Amino acid sequence: MRKTIMAALVAAIMPLTAMAQHEEETENGVMSLAGKEGFTIGTKKGDFVFKPYMMVQTSASYKFYDDEGLDKAYNQDNVANSGFAIPYAIIGFTGKAYDKVTFNVSVNAAATGGNILQQAWLDVKLKDEVAFRVGKFKTPFSHGYLTTLGETLLPQLPTSLTASVILPYSLNAVTPNIGTGFDLGVEMHGLLAGKIGYEVGLFNGTGSTVNTATKTFSDDWHIPSLLYAGRVTLMPKGVMPSTQGNPDRLDEDKWMVGLSTSLNVESENESTNDYRAGLEFAMLKERLYLAAEAYYMHVGFTERQKISDSYNYWGGYVQGGYFVTDRLQLAARYDLMDRNGSGKDGMLNMPAVGLNYFLKGTGLKLQAMYQYTGRTGHETQLDRDNDDLGLTTHCATVQLQYCF
Repeated sequence: MRKTIMAALVAAIMPLTAMAQHEEETENGVMSLAGKEGFTIGTKKGDFVFKPYMMVQTSASYKFYDDEGLDKAYNQDNVANSGFAIPYAIIGFTGKAYDKVTFNVSVNAAATGGNILQQAWLDVKLKDEVAFRVGKFKTPFSHGYLTTLGETLLPQLPTSLTASVILPYSLNAVTPNIGTGFDLGVEMHGLLAGKIGYEVGLFNGTGSTVNTATKTFSDDWHIPSLLYAGRVTLMPKGVMPSTQGNPDRLDEDKWMVGLSTSLNVESENESTNDYRAGLEFAMLKERLYLAAEAYYMHVGFTERQKISDSYNYWGGYVQGGYFVTDRLQLAARYDLMDRNGSGKDGMLNMPAVGLNYFLKGTGLKLQAMYQYTGRTGHETQLDRDNDDLGLTTHCATVQLQYCF
């Protein structure tokens, strides 16, 4: 009887051991596997591992908008887009097969359209230095987007990454933003000498909302109208975890610097060619997390648009978090954005503060943040008013997250 019980325990533990050995190989971009065993299916040899996971975020927010852009005759209120929301309700599975192939599929039930398929990819590793990923996954640009979704420092990403830029009113149908996020494509990546990471890929350039092939050839450059992207990172102390705060990683001592660039050919309904470049830094030192990013975007129009003007935008942020206890992390961020282009004076500056509390042994994470959107340096009051159209002046959010 005792032997039977021991055999059953060993059979149950073996898959979990295999999962722990291959944490980095079974990444899912949604939640970290560090310190989490959960429910896992695997073979005794560890050559096949299958792990389902889920993440649910529920939030309550208060958003106050300035008067510009509001028409009081239609009873438009300064307080809008407030109340309760479910940003993400993700169900997925990740795993490893045959010591070479890793896979991940997840759906976001809180999304609509093509965003319902949050990601779906296969990764074939020939060796540490060379691997290939195909499917829908994160493009190699920006530490903010590449952070594990459930482990961001604040509930909302920096506005400088997510807000659409401002072009002249006659061209407002073209509204790119600096961040690129999820997309469909193929990527070669690897780790050189255990310290230098690289990612080079081709993507549709249509973003996470489109799951079909819709691209053509560039009339101007006679190359496929795709997103060409690359990123290289230096990690002197080994692979940098994709987290901005995890109570199970309070003994980490890692840092990295990264460079990234991309060219989205005939983006925005074949109207523009968008070039992006980014510089990033991140550090985990026991209880302390620090990060800084700066990014640039050049928007030039295709010849068929008959517009000779081009526009340049930049943004960046610094942020940090500190675990004052094993479960409570304080957070702050300062975000800057040249939203109206370098051809006009004026900047948006967006300070934010927050806190994260991790309920031990439950998978629950409580987040709270407040962000203010300020404006400075504009030449005219009209420029000042136009620069933050569609953005909140005051935004407060409380979010409860559960991961399994």
